[in-house]
Order: sequence, then C-alpha cells, then structure tokens
Amino acid sequence: MRSHAFFFRTFRPALLNTFTSGYNRTRFFKDIVSGSTVGIVALPLAMAFAIASGCPPERGLFTAIVAGFIISALGGSRFQIGGPTGAFVVIVAGIIARHGYTGLVIATAMAGVILLVMGCCGLGRLLKFIPYPVTTGFTTGIALLIFTTQVKDLLGLRVSALPAEFLPKVTTLFHAVPTASQNSMLVAGITLLTIFLTRRFIPRFPSHIAGIISATAITMLCGLDISTIGTRFGGIPASLPSFALPEHFGDLMIVMMPDAITIALLAAIESLLSAVVADGMTGQQHNSSTELIAQGFANIASSLFGGIPATGAIARTATNIRAGAFSPVSGIVHALVLALFIKFFAPIASAIPLASLAGVLAYVAWDMSELPKFIHILRAPKSDAAVMLGTFLLTVLIDLTVGVQFGVVLAALLLIGRISDATQFQSWEHKKTMPSQQVPDWDHGIEVYEINGPFFFGCAERFSQTFRLMSKPPQVIIFRMRHVHTIDATALHALELVLIRMKQLDVEILFSGVDNSIQQQMIRFGLLNHINRDNIHATFGSAWTQAQQHLDTHPTPPQEAQALS
Repeated sequence: MRSHAFFFRTFRPALLNTFTSGYNRTRFFKDIVSGSTVGIVALPLAMAFAIASGCPPERGLFTAIVAGFIISALGGSRFQIGGPTGAFVVIVAGIIARHGYTGLVIATAMAGVILLVMGCCGLGRLLKFIPYPVTTGFTTGIALLIFTTQVKDLLGLRVSALPAEFLPKVTTLFHAVPTASQNSMLVAGITLLTIFLTRRFIPRFPSHIAGIISATAITMLCGLDISTIGTRFGGIPASLPSFALPEHFGDLMIVMMPDAITIALLAAIESLLSAVVADGMTGQQHNSSTELIAQGFANIASSLFGGIPATGAIARTATNIRAGAFSPVSGIVHALVLALFIKFFAPIASAIPLASLAGVLAYVAWDMSELPKFIHILRAPKSDAAVMLGTFLLTVLIDLTVGVQFGVVLAALLLIGRISDATQFQSWEHKKTMPSQQVPDWDHGIEVYEINGPFFFGCAERFSQTFRLMSKPPQVIIFRMRHVHTIDATALHALELVLIRMKQLDVEILFSGVDNSIQQQMIRFGLLNHINRDNIHATFGSAWTQAQQHLDTHPTPPQEAQALS
C-alpha cells in the first residue's frame, strides 16, 4: 500500500489538472488548432527521422502517434509534444545495423523500463545537474552526425553502403562526390530555400511542410528522375500501428542493455530539456518524475506497436505553445491528426522526394547545432570549453554515451578542483592575525586553525600535509570549524590521523563552532575515541578558555615531532 501511495504521489499527469482548472469549449478549440498545427509540422519530421535511422517512414509516424499520445496523456508537462527526434537518428541507425529492427524493439522496450524506474525513484532532478557545456557539446555533435547521414540523399550520391563510423563515412562521401545528381541537389536546394524564406516572411506557416510541398510539386511538374518514398520503400501502408511482441526477447536482453541505457539517458535528458524550455515560454512548472514515467510508458508502447525510440521534441513543443495550446489535449490532437493522415492520405506521401526530406533534416541539424552557443562557450573559461570540446569530439568520433560520460566526469573533476581550492586552512600563529576582541591575551603555546569551506576528499590531503610537515607542534591546537557545513569520510579519516598523531605528541586538540550535523558525523566515525567529548565547544571563547587552562596545568611543551607518516 505504501508503494502504491508513493507512486501516485510521484505520478501526477498534467492532463488531470486540465479538467480541474476551468477547461471549457474555448480552450478546447485552442487545443484543436494548436494540435492540428503541430501535427502538420510533425508529419515530415517523423518520416524523415525514421528514414534517416534506417527504417521505413511509417515507423516514424507510428512513433509519433503512439508515443505522442501517451506522452501528452500521461506526461508531467502541459505542452510537451513527443515523438521521434533527431537525437536518436545515429543511435537507432547503429542498433539496426548491428542487431536489426528486433534488436531496436528490445532496446527501446528496456529503455522504457529504465525510464519508469528513473521516474519512480525521482531521478529526474539529478539530470538537471548535467552541465551546460556537456549538453551543448553532445547536441552539436549529434547535429553534425545527422548532417553527415543526409549528405548522400542531399547530393544524390551513388553509395552502396555508408560506414557507421564518422571518419570512414566522411571519406566514403568525399570519394563519391563525382557521382552527385543535379536533380537531387536542385530538389534539396529548393527545399532549403523554401524553409528559409517561409521562416523569414511567413513565420506562422509550417516551414518544413512548405519545403516538401514546393520540392514535391517541382519534381512532379518537371518529371525529375529522383528517388522518392514510393520508389525506395514502396509507399506508406494505409493502416494504423498494430501490436506485436518481439522475438528472441530473452536472448538479446543482455546484449542490448548498453543500447537501452543510452536510449533511456538521451530520452530523459532531451525530454526534460524540452519541458524546461516549455516552462520558460509559459511560466508553468513541469513534474520531472511524472514526465520520465510517461516517457517510459511511451517507449514501451512504441516498441510494441512498430515504432522507434521517442522523447519530448523541443521544436515541436515550442510550435505547440506558439500555436496557442492550453493543455495536453493539443498533444493528443497532434497524434490523432497523424493517425488520420495514415488512414486516408498515406498514398500522397509516396511522391515525396528523399532529397527533400534530406533537406528538411539538414535544416533540423543546423537548428539543433546551436552554433552561436557553441562559439560562445569557446570564449568561456578554458575548463568549460575543454568539457564541451571533449564531449563534442567523443560524441562524433566514438559514441554519444562515451561523450556524455566524459563530459560529466571531467566537469565534476574540475568542480571538485575549484571547491578544493576554495576551502582554506588558515593558521593563526601570531597575535596580530587574531581578532583582538576575541583573544585579548595571546599565548604562543596555542595555535588556531580555521577551516573555511567544504571539508571533503578534494582538500583532505592538503589538510593532512599541513600537519605531516609540522616539526614543532604547540601544546594546544584549536580547530575552528564554524564555516564547515559539509564533511565526508575522507576528511574524517584525515582528521582522525591528525588526532592520533597529535595525541602521540601530547598535543591537546580542541574544536569550536562545530555544526550539530558535523558533530554527529564525527561521533559516528569514532573520533571521540581520540579526544574527550568536552573538547568540542560551541563557541571559540570557551575553547580558548580550556586551552589556557590546559597550559596552566601542563607547562611543559610537547616533544619535538618527526614528520607525520
């Protein structure tokens, strides 16, 4: 019962709030208009992403219908539009090349389960800590990979098979340039120009649709000899997605686990980024745990209904908001619009040139690259630029997962270094360095060390070295810890070694200003085995009084010490 209660506290779809916030006919009409608009926008993108991933175009449409419906119905954002995205193109293409579509189905279903676990455990908030240079690096890397996958159709190159790796792929494309088709370049150019002009002069009109319509019309009017959806895939079947269980599920589970983790990680990152963008545009607040749970259900369903991995789509979500959406109903309408297209207008899509879809994806890659942000970070501190460049290069040359892992780990190490440098160990060895109002009569048998900042593994060695090199210890050392609010096991261990060594040298150790939580950690770690409980003081004044009393009762200074080992 408790687990059920926890789940329902975590899982609160935004759609439930819609019907308790004065939803009426006017708002429903706005959702219909915005949903229809974003459905039209999603139509060419869904097909293009599927084709670029090595799948028939209908699989992209199935994904947008099934996953898009579930993400809107169960998600934690009022405006999120789900479906296939460019971020998955390279990953999906690689999985299909290695394991076929069955492997992709299994990896996507497993990724859905991982997303469910992440959402139920509240891990969505942790993804918000991925540094900006990391997200910029892997996003720009994915954009470059998407563009290279489209060069073949953009130029109409005669290439039997493209290598999966980036550098061999670029080399193959370069050698195939002499086989370029003028018709393909013309159609792709018309598509790109139409998208640009539409965005410039008719920004409210779906630019991708405009590009495909113009390119398809010219292809048909001029009778251009060029590859289309119909010639390569035999058209799109006029049937809605149907349920099918994958074969050999158990045999491939272990093999597909790394790919499943990659899909889940990317889906979580992109969906929450999209939700954050929507929050910024509307002033609303999404529920990250609910959003991840919805993404999990959506990917499981997509895999079982002939789809590919899905996540929240930033551009389509932004389009949804600009079109006047009020609630998740608009996302549901978007899925229904695509379903109606498949049912009644699928044959029309057969005439769409592949070069036109490649042009659409090339423009998507340009938008996705966010080149100004990439250049801007290059002007940031060198450490941030290094994180971004490392993430970018490893994403392009090796793998997205490797790139993100490298970026996060490097950023964490750099942060640890910065925090470590910020933590100071100040020694008050002379009266003039001590505030006179606190210690009116300085005694040279007492030495005060103030620790300022987090006391953790990043600075523990520097702390130990301070006392390792001490040759003439004082009779009393006071550790002033009023500015220490965080301590870890490494720092506690370093402190314990110092206590043991100073006890051997007959040096009295006192603490002052210890935070209650820090004091409890010191007790649990066993530091009271080396000092008395009375040696821990709430104020510096009482610690100083005890230090002077110790000098009065122990006038003989401690023996000269050897370096700490």
